[in-house]
Amino acid sequence: MRSWCRRTGLVMLRLENVHSFYGRIQALRGINLHVDSGEIVAMIGANGAGKSTTLMTICGQPRAKSGRVLFDGDDITHVPTFQIIRSGLSHSPEGRRIFPRMTVLENLQMGAVASDPAHFNDDLGLVFDLFPILGERQQQRGGTLSGGEQQMLAIARALMSHPRLLLLDEPSLGLGPMLVKQIFDVIGQINQDRGVTILLVEQNAHQSLLLAHRAYVLANGEIILHGTGDELLADPEVRNAYLGGGN
Repeated sequence: MRSWCRRTGLVMLRLENVHSFYGRIQALRGINLHVDSGEIVAMIGANGAGKSTTLMTICGQPRAKSGRVLFDGDDITHVPTFQIIRSGLSHSPEGRRIFPRMTVLENLQMGAVASDPAHFNDDLGLVFDLFPILGERQQQRGGTLSGGEQQMLAIARALMSHPRLLLLDEPSLGLGPMLVKQIFDVIGQINQDRGVTILLVEQNAHQSLLLAHRAYVLANGEIILHGTGDELLADPEVRNAYLGGGN
């Protein structure tokens, strides 16, 4: 059975002075960030700070108005989204967005569309190792799963494209504390055991910073702070704004 292990230490993703708009409304203002191969990098900030837009801009929806998005050294700023996904990048968007009328297995098949069919069974085994409940419910419709199970399915579907870089947008949104811990544990496994590089957007700043190697803080479409997870956990400004005064 194959794994997703990759080399570490090389820059996998780089955003250079990226500006992005929704119509006439500017959403991103000169974003500069990088993600090294093998890392978990988190983006935290208030609602509307530009975190989800950053992930969507990486995927080309919306496309950066100016600046560059580089993936493995290649400029993907103007590359069609389907080609970006085929190059080894996968996005699990906010709100899960599974196919509710399809079974668990059919959802996973949809995630594997851009992958080599010869590897489907191996990849299916890998995601069932991570999420055993999905293996038990292969023939159940996605819309009948619990919220936590739907989130697991959304992440599993993203993994079926065999990504080198996984973009996760609010994976703990709407989940109870026990499920939040489970989801974060699995994210750690995907990174440590499978070698998948992860760029994570989360409202749960405390859990994100505990998990991440590095993190960026966004406000009003700009990066205002960056550092290691430990550095930002100890930063008084971050503690007051995003960690409830340090708890």
